[in-house]
Amino acid sequence: MWMVGPLGFGAPWLLLGLLALPVLWLLLRAVPPAPVRRRFPGVALLLGLTDEDQQADRTPWWLLMLRMAAIAAAIIGFAGPVLNPVVQAPADRPLLIVEDGGWASARDWPRRVERIAGALAEAGRTGRPAALVLLSDPPPVPPVFAPAADLAAALPGLTPRPWAPPVPADPAAILPDGGFDTLWLSDGLAHAARPGLLAALSARGTLRVWESGPPVLALRPPRIEDGALRVTVLAATAPGAPPATTIEVAAIGPDPNGIERALARAPATIGPAGLGEAVFDLPPELRNRISRFEITGLRSAGAVALTDDAVKRRKVALVAGGAAREGLELLAPTHYLRQALAPSADLLEGGLADVLLAAPDVIILADIADLADLPEADRLAEWVEEGGLLVRFAGPRLAAAQSAADPLLPVRLRAGGRSIGGTMSWGEPRRLGPFPEGSPFAGLDLPADVTVRAQVMAEPAPELAERTIAALEDGTPLVTRAAFGDGSLVLFHVTANAEWSSLPLSGLFVRMLERLAISARATIPEAGDLAGVTWVPARRIDAFGRLQDAGEAPGVAGAALAAALAGAGPGADLPPGLYAADGRAVALNVIGADQLLTRASWPASVPLEGAVAPQQTPLKGAVLLVALVLLLADILASLALSGRLRGPRAGAGAAVLALALILPATGADAQMNAAPSDAPRMDEARAIAAAGNVVLAHVVTGDAETDRVAAAGLAGLSQVLTRRTTVEPSAPMAVDPETDDLALFTLLYWPVTADQPAPSPMAYARLNRYLRGGGMILFDTRDADIAGFGTATDAGRRLQALAAPLDIPPLEPIPPDHVLTRTFYLLQDFPGRHAGATIWVEAAPPDAERAEGMPFRNLNDGVTPVVIGGNDWAAAWATDARGMAMFPVGRGQAGERQREIAYRFGVNLVMHVLTGNYKSDQVHVPDLLERLGQ
Repeated sequence: MWMVGPLGFGAPWLLLGLLALPVLWLLLRAVPPAPVRRRFPGVALLLGLTDEDQQADRTPWWLLMLRMAAIAAAIIGFAGPVLNPVVQAPADRPLLIVEDGGWASARDWPRRVERIAGALAEAGRTGRPAALVLLSDPPPVPPVFAPAADLAAALPGLTPRPWAPPVPADPAAILPDGGFDTLWLSDGLAHAARPGLLAALSARGTLRVWESGPPVLALRPPRIEDGALRVTVLAATAPGAPPATTIEVAAIGPDPNGIERALARAPATIGPAGLGEAVFDLPPELRNRISRFEITGLRSAGAVALTDDAVKRRKVALVAGGAAREGLELLAPTHYLRQALAPSADLLEGGLADVLLAAPDVIILADIADLADLPEADRLAEWVEEGGLLVRFAGPRLAAAQSAADPLLPVRLRAGGRSIGGTMSWGEPRRLGPFPEGSPFAGLDLPADVTVRAQVMAEPAPELAERTIAALEDGTPLVTRAAFGDGSLVLFHVTANAEWSSLPLSGLFVRMLERLAISARATIPEAGDLAGVTWVPARRIDAFGRLQDAGEAPGVAGAALAAALAGAGPGADLPPGLYAADGRAVALNVIGADQLLTRASWPASVPLEGAVAPQQTPLKGAVLLVALVLLLADILASLALSGRLRGPRAGAGAAVLALALILPATGADAQMNAAPSDAPRMDEARAIAAAGNVVLAHVVTGDAETDRVAAAGLAGLSQVLTRRTTVEPSAPMAVDPETDDLALFTLLYWPVTADQPAPSPMAYARLNRYLRGGGMILFDTRDADIAGFGTATDAGRRLQALAAPLDIPPLEPIPPDHVLTRTFYLLQDFPGRHAGATIWVEAAPPDAERAEGMPFRNLNDGVTPVVIGGNDWAAAWATDARGMAMFPVGRGQAGERQREIAYRFGVNLVMHVLTGNYKSDQVHVPDLLERLGQ
């Protein structure tokens, strides 16, 4: 195959015939020598006569051009032109398979493994050795070519890595020696390592690139703006082709029972710049439960954004031992605490008994002594033992108290302390000493202007040095800490105001509170915030976006973690996940806060495979057709020049030639434009969303109100399923059987209207294939089934007409022992907005009998393909944007009970579709009998 850009030729040697065109031009223009002229007197008698047969003495230039074009088209056509040909590499060189293998490859990893297996199988058939390089985990030495069968046997253990391919210092160092052909499976992103590697591979031999079609999507770390959580969605867009799609982002976290589920969902519309934003306006209690955000239906580490302390506002209770006098608020014990914590925490102020009822995360006591004498002392101690953090600040009251009986202090204190004017008064204020290694404050810069004028003193004890996490330059403790049950006690040996020190006036005070996990930063931590501490991995995330326990993974230095957060990103030495130290948590996500995604672009000389590659199109027939049309045009032109298109028969001849010109082109055009027989034309984005999760769908009826109620009903049922079961459906969709691929949907709800148009034969073929493939359609006439199934109302009669072409099995009213009565809830009635109407399901086999001792018959408990009724279930399920019911059901409590049973029927219906005859298994009989009270 000889290539000229995207055009290839199967027999390129035939193109040499084009070189003969100039010679042919000269031959056609040649004129025979002029005859010898002899004047004959009798010629004068012929003057004035008209000769109808004329003959040109020279061929016109435009006719020559027409003939040259016809001959050139014939030569090119027989050369076998192909647009965007799939070039097969020669089988005389080894094959190198390069896979990006990063987080962006995880979304279609099975397809990639399948393509690698196909390439290895082809190499094995031709006897070519092969090698495999995973760019996200490059080999330390160049790989060695081996038999393709050996590599194919190791494919099941090949997995992507949850980071982007790193930039190699020398791309040639990870490539085998010598010449070879390369198949590069790209993840579709423009990585920094791509240009150098592309040049190195192109220099070794032919290069082919495989890419999948779906765009790469990712999430930036969440942030708090204007009191709401905001998550930015990124899309890798090609230049000049901005996406226009809306995706759903789910906030995942434990519910009150400790089960992880989607706590909230929000849409995000991708804009022209490849950016979108999902906004979550949640109360603090719910927001603090969120552990991660995910793009619904996408399996990729980039589609997951872990949360850390930056988005969790702690509830901090401030309890002061005294109030500030009027006009002296700056001297209040909690003034500087309030200023430091208000931007990043939810503050509670009041008495100790009141704040304990609010279950805060941290309690700060400012100069409160003699806790043992307080009635709340036992409750406070229990709160700390259960994991609470109690922070105490010194003051005159604590300095004067006898602390020997106070168990909620990390160290024992001397009475009187070290205060100005006392026996322990200082000559000059003291500065802060360096923070010891292992302290939560290690790595913080010490301001030169922070001094301490007074403090409470700790009694010497063997454990004093271990419990001191900050000290003055003379070694006396400034901050001490001790464990108490599952919680901890912290004591600042100075006041929380500026009375004893200038510490509350400095920025160091705020950062010390952050290090103690009292407050959280709203921005990315800086190097100084992380330095000096070893961060231990708590949870890690794999390339498919699954959270895993980090196990015994070693800790990482704070400087390395800070560099990764600043833009270096995760890697083999620092994988993405949640890192913890001293009660703080920092999330290292795959995508940085300022990162963008750019789609990869390839040179025109590199052939593309996969969904993004243009289809191979043979052009031989079309070019030969052009040559034929030009030759026929030449015939017409020649006849016209010779005057043979005149006369009574000339019109008929011209018509025949015109038909000969038109019919081949028309036939070819019709053949090229013929649509596939049954191919659905569903939008790709909707297809991806429907295939990625359970989606309830309703068939469009053409009536706007009916379709609105159906969509609201399925949305309400989806919410109930999410709250009560492990099924978490995505947003419901409207389905048109004429255009959509029905196989992607679990359940179709079909509300029947009296004037609903019938689907086309092609749509009926899709519906029948959907039913035969295990799908279910719930037909709802919404007429309460007046006077029996389909016999009295317009909707019932219309249902009979609509269902006639469908392959529906024999039906019967649902028996009391059908599996639909017990797939999740035990039910004997199936109401919607109407109650009491019969619903119809697939009839049981004639030989179904109840076995001895069994409460249920051996029914045909596979998924019934249709359920028919008229109870208007969508109206009973429907909820508005606030989650409130849109339509009344019954009266009072009885009506709400009817709505509850309608929801339970919907849950049973979906579980029946998903589990089939699972609940008909006899292993469930004892539990069912116990629940039935038998």
